[in-house]
Amino acid sequence: MSKISDYKLLFCLFVVAIVWGTTYLGIRVAVETMPPWYITSSRQGLAALIVLVFLLYKKELAWIGWANFKIQFIASILMIVVANGFTTIAEQSIPSGLTSILSALTPLVVFLGSAAVGLQKPNIKGFLGVIIGFLGVVFIFRDGLGDILDPNYKVGVLFLSMAILAWSIGTIFTKGNTHKSSNIELNLFYQFSIAAVVQYVLALLFSPNVDVYSWSMRSILATLYLSVFGSVIAFFCYHYALKRVTATQVSILNYINTIIAVFLGWLLLDEVIKLDFLIATILIIFGVFITNYKKNRS
Repeated sequence: MSKISDYKLLFCLFVVAIVWGTTYLGIRVAVETMPPWYITSSRQGLAALIVLVFLLYKKELAWIGWANFKIQFIASILMIVVANGFTTIAEQSIPSGLTSILSALTPLVVFLGSAAVGLQKPNIKGFLGVIIGFLGVVFIFRDGLGDILDPNYKVGVLFLSMAILAWSIGTIFTKGNTHKSSNIELNLFYQFSIAAVVQYVLALLFSPNVDVYSWSMRSILATLYLSVFGSVIAFFCYHYALKRVTATQVSILNYINTIIAVFLGWLLLDEVIKLDFLIATILIIFGVFITNYKKNRS
């Protein structure tokens, strides 16, 4: 891999870590006044429109064929409709600490799933890195572990658990099919379009009498941010990275997301950062380093 490609990969991994670390906050703001399925359908619809303009400008808009369409349809349903949609629903009712703890299970599920289907060899280094990073997340939010058993959160926990499973399966599925198509923008256009249609139908089914005038500007701007940064930019970077590193290496960025989410809580919501957070940050970064470290070969 060339140095330029290395820099592109590092940049994409950095974007995924930072941007998706901010989406938890964005979703929480969006659901203040907007129904979840309207948030997600608007988010993906706008994302599809942005990518469409880009494709038209580059004169690359084309039919991808039924074989590739099936791949993008499955990825869209798993990673956008179910994973993104259910996470949005879950954040209506469960606290951010519990959300972070459960979401941190994603790299572990992806690691085990990738090993099970033969996408990567099950090795101690990868497993150790995932576990250390997960322990870092738990260390930050250990006071919220009891919330998992709180009956008031059982619906939110159920939706988030299904979202994590769908995202993990979608990541493994996408990694296994990255070699079948090279145009990431075109694939994303179809994924966003499919998700927007499906989620809009769900919005009409579950919120038929919605009052758009009750939506606050905060929620609308949050949805706009989620669309441009959380969908278009971050998804492009995510798929670019999946073509070049293992699914586990990309998914472990969820741990960095936790650091970003807590930092934003301190910066924007005046939440206190204690010594526990600094210790946990070291554990998380160490876990990411172990999973991604490779010895230079002379």
